[in-house]
Amino acid sequence: MMRAFTRTLTMLGLAGWMGLAALPAQAGIFDDDEARRAILDLRQKLEASNEANRAKQAELNAQMADQLSQLKRSLLDLNNQLEGMRAELARMRGQDEQLARDVAELQRRSKDAQTGIDERIRKLEPIGVTLDDKQFLADPEEKRQYDEAFALIRKGDFAAASAGLSGFLKRYPLSGYVDSATFWLGNAQYGQRQYKEAIASFRSLLARDPAHPKAPEAMLAIANCQIELKDSRAARKTIGELVQAYPKSEAAQAGRERLASLK
Repeated sequence: MMRAFTRTLTMLGLAGWMGLAALPAQAGIFDDDEARRAILDLRQKLEASNEANRAKQAELNAQMADQLSQLKRSLLDLNNQLEGMRAELARMRGQDEQLARDVAELQRRSKDAQTGIDERIRKLEPIGVTLDDKQFLADPEEKRQYDEAFALIRKGDFAAASAGLSGFLKRYPLSGYVDSATFWLGNAQYGQRQYKEAIASFRSLLARDPAHPKAPEAMLAIANCQIELKDSRAARKTIGELVQAYPKSEAAQAGRERLASLK
């Protein structure tokens, strides 16, 4: 019986020991499960955090993309405004340049117009002339025509001078140049051997102004024309009148010498 009891105790001790030995193993199993659950829970939290971060990042990216898009649109609008301003400045600059050209052209035209007016005024303003001890006023065109005709006399172009002086006398019958123009017309006619016409011109001068400085020369010229026409009697008479009217003149002295040659 003792043996049986001893065996029983032994078996109970062994079982107790085995039970004690099994407790740490079960505790380890429990610790691993909790760890796994903790890990899983941590992973879930991490995934959730990552998902939240990704969502947040996506939201931030979307916001940044939207802001960037707005910024691009703002920059594009600003660039368009700048281009518009450049175009407007260029247009205004072009208008200013055109305005400057227009002003310059207007000033040039005004100057030309003023010059033209001054020129016309000068052409219309009378000019003081002194000719053959006589002073008078003449229009610029009047003086020009007389000077041109007289220049033809100097050149010996008697036909052109005769035409010019005849036209002058018709155009300016009251001119202060009339007496001188008539005298030189007679000379131009004499140069063309138009003696009768020359005598008429010289007599016209004598009839209009017997006291003219060239009146003695006109009478001598008449006598010369009469000599050329073979009218010695008329020539002697004219020379006699010359000597009587202008005894101290050079023409009278020349007439006396010519008269002596006629005898």
